[in-house]
Amino acid sequence: METNIGTDHYELAADAAAELARRTGVERHDAAVVLGSGWAAAADDLGAVVADVELGDLPGFPAPTVVGHRNLARSVKVGDLAALVLGGRAHLYEGHAVHTVVHGVRTAIAAGCRTIILTNAAGGLNPTWPVGQPVLLCDQLNLTGTTPMVGPPPPDDKPARFVDLTEAYSPRLRALAMDVDPTLPEGIYAGLLGGAYETPAEIRMLQTMGADLVGMSTVLEAIAARHLGAELLGVSLVTNAAAGLSDEVLDHTDVLDAARDAGPRMVALLRGVLERL
Repeated sequence: METNIGTDHYELAADAAAELARRTGVERHDAAVVLGSGWAAAADDLGAVVADVELGDLPGFPAPTVVGHRNLARSVKVGDLAALVLGGRAHLYEGHAVHTVVHGVRTAIAAGCRTIILTNAAGGLNPTWPVGQPVLLCDQLNLTGTTPMVGPPPPDDKPARFVDLTEAYSPRLRALAMDVDPTLPEGIYAGLLGGAYETPAEIRMLQTMGADLVGMSTVLEAIAARHLGAELLGVSLVTNAAAGLSDEVLDHTDVLDAARDAGPRMVALLRGVLERL
């Protein structure tokens, strides 16, 4: 596991933000949306496209390898708001270091974003939530075994080592989302390292721990975003029932299909929140 949280990680994010500004012509973005598996098409309808940049062309960004993610950083205008849409993310299970996983969030904040919206595809542990149900995150369980806060303390121009996660997910932003869609439930997201879906025994364990959703992303990015002072909104899309809660065999293709089918509702939710910022 990589343990160095030294200056280079933050300098790399600043370099990526400067290159993003040069390539898009947008000096400062206001908000960023990180799109999860199957959400990539949402980038096409969130607002007026200003510019596209391949993620892999920006310092520190690996090109996404997971099906359902795009090698895309898109600058869009939503009213007077300049939004940055990241069409892909890096995951621990791909073999990336934790600081690579959170590099997109750190770059967005270095580019000026004070609001971060993290989206993901998740397994649902609440049997009342059907496939295709969007859920607002109200809290999280970081079960990845790591954190972006490991290593030496951050540089002097950054917040101190420790970060308060009492309200990791902003009540204000959740209220804005509910203004867009009053039917949205809230839930607790458990983030695991991934690479394999959970076993039925692991799902029972997670239910006992209080989880409503389970996935392989988001929790590390949430910590990094809050550490740098960004306001955070998390949205999970239930793309399958968790292991042991149905007779279905878990498959990534089904995850992508569920995300595609829910696309219009997801776009309306994200655009509605951005319009209210």
